[in-house]
Amino acid sequence: MIKRKGMPNLDLVFRLLFAPAMPGLIVKPRARIFHGHEWVYASEIQKTFGDPNPGDLITLKDFKDRPLGVAIYNPHSQIVARRISRRKQKLDLDFFTRRISQAISHRDSLGIDPSLRRQVWSESDGLPGIIVDQYAKHLVLQTTTLAMDQRKDLIVEALVHLLSPESITLRNDSAMRRPEGLEEEIRTIYGTRPEPFIVSHDGATFEIDPADGQKTGLYLDIMPAYRRIAAHAAGREVLDVFCNQGGFSLACKLAGARSVMAVDISEEATRATTRNAKLTGVEISTVTANAFDFLRKHDQTYDLIILDPPSFTRNKKTVKDAMRGYKEIHLRALRMLNPDGILATFCCSHHATRELFLESVQHACVDAKRTLRLIDSHSQRLDHPIIATLPETEYLKGFTFQLAPNR
Repeated sequence: MIKRKGMPNLDLVFRLLFAPAMPGLIVKPRARIFHGHEWVYASEIQKTFGDPNPGDLITLKDFKDRPLGVAIYNPHSQIVARRISRRKQKLDLDFFTRRISQAISHRDSLGIDPSLRRQVWSESDGLPGIIVDQYAKHLVLQTTTLAMDQRKDLIVEALVHLLSPESITLRNDSAMRRPEGLEEEIRTIYGTRPEPFIVSHDGATFEIDPADGQKTGLYLDIMPAYRRIAAHAAGREVLDVFCNQGGFSLACKLAGARSVMAVDISEEATRATTRNAKLTGVEISTVTANAFDFLRKHDQTYDLIILDPPSFTRNKKTVKDAMRGYKEIHLRALRMLNPDGILATFCCSHHATRELFLESVQHACVDAKRTLRLIDSHSQRLDHPIIATLPETEYLKGFTFQLAPNR
């Protein structure tokens, strides 16, 4: 067919007119997405159109049919949609390469050691359900949403292109996968499974086994606090409760602590602490015990006590119980603290807000008849970005106190 000059391409017009529209959701008025959030809960959906499948990319519209962007979809989760952009996107290799590259560039600008940092953190990097940690030349990947789990191969391809890792371990044993209907798995998804290897931070040495350690390896979010707490350790007797792999213990001993006792309920954690102490060339005592029982029964006193427990609550329903737990460990620690002693305490649950956590310390002070001076505050390291309109991205908080004289 001869097309006259200036005539439209009729085949293209036909395809545009009759191409199926992207399926999606109409969101109810006053939903949190209208206040800057990126999630749509099941209770916030007014209508579903186009019959989307779990894991699909869908369009979001308001109740006046105005576009709100595109989101990943899982009708089996309480969070049905997670917006990834206010504009049209495709979940293809180009998308993942671009977003991951942006995440890496941001962290490069912060000056954080690229061999020991979180390279991608879920919604904070516009990649809901993707977590990537780097340890030396090895990566640990988690996919905690259905859509991202379905596209693991594209994510791995982008990571290999951008970071040239020797291996990528898929560490999908997180409880966050269950609400998405995902099974747990741990396997090497790229390269060969690495033998345990060592990394260094501020003079401390840690052994990393991506497939067999706790979490994805180390708690990278809290690492800046190691040095700040250790600044109070010289010449002091230190108690590190919930020690994990001994980050605080090693930092305090390197800073000149007279003695360090590290406590954790996990025998794997206390073994790791002992092993890391040996690699670092310092001596640390370890105890494998329930922290609550240890704090209740132990009769020794200390000059510096560190409390860095795992999250006591993962939802709003158990916040009150969690606050009782935090108050209990603070109360016991206060009774073990020597005059002028230092108490450093941390909380890693979003639901336990900074105000509630501080309140648990205040209540413990009242019961213990002790007075604490606040001398430092802590948050998560900047490779775990906090988004102003996503309160869930801010979770780690901590305080360092000094015991004031009795009045």
